[in-house]
Amino acid sequence: MKISDLLKKNTLSLSFEVFPPKTETSFESVKNATEEIAKLRPSFMSVTYGAGGGTSRYTLDIAKNIKELYGVPSLAHLTCVSSTKETVRERINDIKSAGIQNVMALRGDIPEDMKDSDRKSWSYHYAVELVRELKDSGNDFCIGGACYPEIHPESSNQKEDIFYLKEKVDAGCEFLTTQMFFDNNLLYNFLYKIRESGITVPVIPGVMPITNAKQVERAISLSGSFMPQRFKSLVDKFGGDPDAMKQAGIAYATDQIIDLYANGITNVHVYSMNKPDVAEKIQSNLSDILGK
Repeated sequence: MKISDLLKKNTLSLSFEVFPPKTETSFESVKNATEEIAKLRPSFMSVTYGAGGGTSRYTLDIAKNIKELYGVPSLAHLTCVSSTKETVRERINDIKSAGIQNVMALRGDIPEDMKDSDRKSWSYHYAVELVRELKDSGNDFCIGGACYPEIHPESSNQKEDIFYLKEKVDAGCEFLTTQMFFDNNLLYNFLYKIRESGITVPVIPGVMPITNAKQVERAISLSGSFMPQRFKSLVDKFGGDPDAMKQAGIAYATDQIIDLYANGITNVHVYSMNKPDVAEKIQSNLSDILGK
């Protein structure tokens, strides 16, 4: 099922992101974790794509397994920055062959060995080029894209960021999923600005449950996320106690999601980090709200 059709239902729902194994030896354990999350029957599950496409085969294996075994719609991530056009077209054909209808079109992180290279020689520079490639492929994919409520780390300002976001939507993105954020007011302000700019596609907020103190530093390095004082106090108080931090982090994420639902958001995407217990606890906290 296409995610664009799911979003038209206008009912409250929850989806989860998982990531594929980095090596073949860890495939079974990761597969089992993703299956446990699929058993929660989320609205859909997204499967990330390794840097440089290194785990692309596993992305499709996991996405296909989720869809076929549990009937959960899957969204396969696809990145392009370190790939040739031939490689990307092969990946697109692989996605089609796997029966995946939904693709998250991303530029991807620039590998270290490419950061100082001459970018003129690259086949792809931006996600919008991948969106166009997917549209030109002749396949009837539902294409999603990423957005940054606080600003893309490489943009000089939010106005520029939104300009390029609209270009991506105009090229064929049917929905957007946000990078993690920890202050919902940042999202609401962002939504107002993009609607004013003419971006009308659904926006799915992405929420990251921080269940251990080490995740905070990584979250900041990945997205430059603003950490509100309320969240900083939580980490300061409970960061040294793993069990307490896990419970507090789940509670904070749950509170974020409830506020989003209360303010008109219908689907929230949770970055589960392949942790079935965290995914289950969040869904359980929302059981009556979601009717599950």
